[in-house]
Amino acid sequence: MKTEEIKRCSWAGNDPLYIKYHDEEWGKVTHDDKKLFEFLILEGAQAGLSWITILRRRENYRKAFADFDVHKVAAFTDKDVERLMQDAGIIRNRLKILAAISNAKLFIEVQKEFGSFDKYLYGFMPEGKPIINYNNHFIASTPISDAISKDMKKRGFKFFGTTICYAHMQATGMVNDHVPGCSFK
Repeated sequence: MKTEEIKRCSWAGNDPLYIKYHDEEWGKVTHDDKKLFEFLILEGAQAGLSWITILRRRENYRKAFADFDVHKVAAFTDKDVERLMQDAGIIRNRLKILAAISNAKLFIEVQKEFGSFDKYLYGFMPEGKPIINYNNHFIASTPISDAISKDMKKRGFKFFGTTICYAHMQATGMVNDHVPGCSFK
């Protein structure tokens, strides 16, 4: 018996870490605030860098940022900032580190206002549901990512422009941009 050939979106390439991320996470819907916070931290760290750079440091980020516990990160002090600035396992950019801590505090405010960060984000989605694109077009932003980013900036979030917002939406399954024929759509 012949097994069906596995097809992936071309961006996954040959790197085992990228392939695992593509196959198991990218485009998969999550409503878990902890996971949404994790990707907020990771996507912010990625600004100006390649995603594989961040994926390779993901476990280091997990350790450095208290297993992505938003309350612990929100309570980080100047001493924690200095600790993080010495951590070669993460991107040692002071502005990104400070933004991660500030964004954690804002994330908690959004949770209090909306009941969850997930409810806040999905309030921007048509009928509160994920968007399934399945097309061959690679886009970096949409009117929805523009709106979310604009609102988050107004709330004080940093390192969350429309392109990073759209990447966050893809990573957490708010949009599914797997190409036609991808075995993992």
